[in-house]
Parts: sequence; structure tokens; C-alpha cells
Amino acid sequence: MPPRLKLNKITKRYGSTVANNSISLEVMPGEILAILGENGAGKSTLMKVIFGSVVPDEGEIFFDGKPVQI
Repeated sequence: MPPRLKLNKITKRYGSTVANNSISLEVMPGEILAILGENGAGKSTLMKVIFGSVVPDEGEIFFDGKPVQI
């Protein structure tokens, strides 16, 4: 069974600031996960990439094993 959501080496930059650097994550069907980190760690940027309001500079997103562009 493929992961419900898979992020493969997601990177997002704002000018010279790197908000997310090569983030990979797999969420299996039925799993519940939390994203934790200090202020400025890139949590909000990663969530915005997942729900499509921010386009990553690098990396791939898969949903149910199929590549998607949100």
C-alpha cells in the first residue's frame, strides 16, 4: 500500500532564506502526525506547500502513489 501523502526532498526559498531544505515525509492511510518545531523552523511553509498555497522550488509531492502538483 503506497503512502497516502509522500513528500520527496521539498525545498522552498524566499530570496536567500531557506524555509524548507530537502524535507521528506510519508503519511500512511489512517496515520495521524504532528509537525513540531521552534518559531521560524518552516512548519507553516511546509503546510502551505502541502495544501497548495505555496509552490516548492524543488521536490515532488505524491498522493496515493501518484505525482501531483497542488
